[in-house]
Amino acid sequence: MNDVPYWGEICALLSPLAWSIAVILFRKTGEQVSPLVLNFFKSVVALLGFGALLVVTGEMAPEGVDGGDYALLLFSGLVGVGLADLFFFMCLNRVGAGRQAIVNTAYSPPIILLSWLLLGERLTVWQLVGVGLILVAVLLVGKTKGAAGENVVAGVLWGVAACVSQAISIVMVKPFLDDWPVVWTTFWRMLGGVIGTTTMLAFARAENRQLGQLRQPAVWRVMLPATLIGSLLSQWLWMAGFKYADASVAAALNQTATLFTFVLAVLILHEPVNRRRLAGLACGMGGVALVTFLGARG
Repeated sequence: MNDVPYWGEICALLSPLAWSIAVILFRKTGEQVSPLVLNFFKSVVALLGFGALLVVTGEMAPEGVDGGDYALLLFSGLVGVGLADLFFFMCLNRVGAGRQAIVNTAYSPPIILLSWLLLGERLTVWQLVGVGLILVAVLLVGKTKGAAGENVVAGVLWGVAACVSQAISIVMVKPFLDDWPVVWTTFWRMLGGVIGTTTMLAFARAENRQLGQLRQPAVWRVMLPATLIGSLLSQWLWMAGFKYADASVAAALNQTATLFTFVLAVLILHEPVNRRRLAGLACGMGGVALVTFLGARG
């Protein structure tokens, strides 16, 4: 597919659309299933899905891949799936889909910074301005008073932790993505995520590892499609976007999930809209627009 014009950018744009739909479904599931159990379930299902895709596509390990490369992929998955997605669910449960969408704009700054420091990608003045607007957006969303405000602040911090973890996980494998098949790469990252979630589940407190929550048929009707859309389709598109486009560009396009999720949260979940949230959305999307469309200019 690398001969299709702007294929990487197309994948990086479709990924957040699929993810936004999944977020709405995950939000409903989170009312009945703990973040750790939900992350374990969706990671296992995604691993099985990518295992099936691996058989269908026949993708094999590239020449020259050694034990160190497998270890890198597993660690990337442990951080990007095991930790980042757990932090994401903890954020989603505390602040809701609309607020989480704005907090998720914090995903671009660490990707851009790490791409500049480790991958040698260009850092421009417009990117710095965009990062500043994104930080303002996060601060606006997290500014809430009272006991409820403390819960929101905790959710925002978990959301930022998710963004940083995700950034670290993708930048560490970005130099190899040009040579590694997407499905094969994603399968091994997912395996790392499953290893991570299984380990955390084994050592978690009893109230956080109630696997009996997965026996509820009503939960499956929402959780399974959420997992297939968010952890299989969106994950594949996400990896393809990073494979065929610059990391900083792919990261910025991924941020359209903010707009998609915010709108769906209002229309489907009926989450409230106020001036602060709209201001945060405007700053976040403005920052992403600067990074995406003006980041390549000095």
